Amino acid sequence: MRSKHALKMGFMSLVAATGLFVASNGFAADAHTTSKFEGVKANSGTASHGRAGNNDTLTWSEDFKIPDTPAPHWQVVDTKGNVYLLNRLVIKGDKQNRTITLPVQINDVAKVQIWCAYAEVLLGEASFAKPIVTASGETRSNGMKADSGMKHDSMAMSR
Repeated sequence: MRSKHALKMGFMSLVAATGLFVASNGFAADAHTTSKFEGVKANSGTASHGRAGNNDTLTWSEDFKIPDTPAPHWQVVDTKGNVYLLNRLVIKGDKQNRTITLPVQINDVAKVQIWCAYAEVLLGEASFAKPIVTASGETRSNGMKADSGMKHDSMAMSR
């Protein structure tokens, strides 16, 4: 009887460990890639979404060519149409922001754009087949984090 209980507990532990392994590696295997960039100056390559812990990243592909403009930047658009201007593609010299970490304010990403901040013009964009929900977006949708724009509708506040 005791060995039957030990066998059952061993099997349950194996199932639990397998579940943890799959959950922890789920995002690594679940990479998302955009369509090809298309626009007036950015017409090559794609962007890929990745996640390490609670950090969501975007990385451009090997065949992406940085547009020859004064200030090309990463820019993302969420499903509500909010636009977020992010890092510049080229830093001083030959350094590049090939991979960027998305700020926690971004809950999801529908499109990745290349934006010229100098001329204020869209150079090209690429879309995800299905919008990407970021780690902070998942946290907010699960009710784990209070909204910073909370409204106070109590009777004491409305007098």
